[in-house]
Amino acid sequence: MPFLVQLTDDAVRDLEEICDYIEQHDAPSKADHVLEQIERAFGSLAKHPSRGNYPKELLDIGIREYREIFFKPYRIIYRVMGNNPRLKMSRIGSDRGSSVFVFVFVSCRRISSLFDERERRSRLFSPLMGKN
Repeated sequence: MPFLVQLTDDAVRDLEEICDYIEQHDAPSKADHVLEQIERAFGSLAKHPSRGNYPKELLDIGIREYREIFFKPYRIIYRVMGNNPRLKMSRIGSDRGSSVFVFVFVSCRRISSLFDERERRSRLFSPLMGKN
């Protein structure tokens, strides 16, 4: 049974910001291409959610609940778990079984500062720590 892929509100904002930036600094067609490729990458998690690596920054602080896949130079950080009604999210796919929650789309160059900022605001990790 395929997993339901869901984007948190933060992930949706990240994706919009990435596309807006590319559209403003390159071309709308390039932004469309990047969006399609990122959607293909995270959409593939419905069938193969365990294929990603553990982000090194998170392993270094003992967190193994999250994984990452790439559409370079972007990292897609996600977690495989049961449905969590406390998360604000956009749904992709059917509402069956376990889910893949996508938390962030970020350039490889700014991941550490983004995690620091989101962890301080307790928006990325707090609601889900230890909940499977």
